[in-house]
Amino acid sequence: MQENLIQKTEKHERGQSMVELAISLIVILYLLMGAVEFSIALFQYVTISDAAQEGAIYGSVNPLDTNGMKQRAVATASDILVLNPANITVSLVGDGYCEGLSALGLGPPNSIKVEIKYSHQIFLPLVTPMIGTDKIRLTAVTTNTILQPPCG
Repeated sequence: MQENLIQKTEKHERGQSMVELAISLIVILYLLMGAVEFSIALFQYVTISDAAQEGAIYGSVNPLDTNGMKQRAVATASDILVLNPANITVSLVGDGYCEGLSALGLGPPNSIKVEIKYSHQIFLPLVTPMIGTDKIRLTAVTTNTILQPPCG
């Protein structure tokens, strides 16, 4: 009788262990997938940050060639991401802009700013309802000194 009771207890303990493993495994896998999601988003941010930096470097020598800056940024990220040039903003920063500067007493712009916006698509299925969106907006901004002023 006691031997039969011991066998039943061992069966129940094995079943309980399987249930605990199943529940724990779901939580552990979800945490692992979250770490992968975060890593991909971070990698994409670093990529757009590098692309913005490349665009600003090109702009420091060619400050009036905004299309060239955008193309340089898109080309830099093209191995990893597909950037839309419409999501790249280029602006001159400084005292003024070339037209009518002498009348206003303003000098030429002294730096160039390149800003890239990118949407990271979330792949985890349960995160979207929790945060209310399926995308994370990533923004990288780089400002660089103009080495060759656009106006004399």
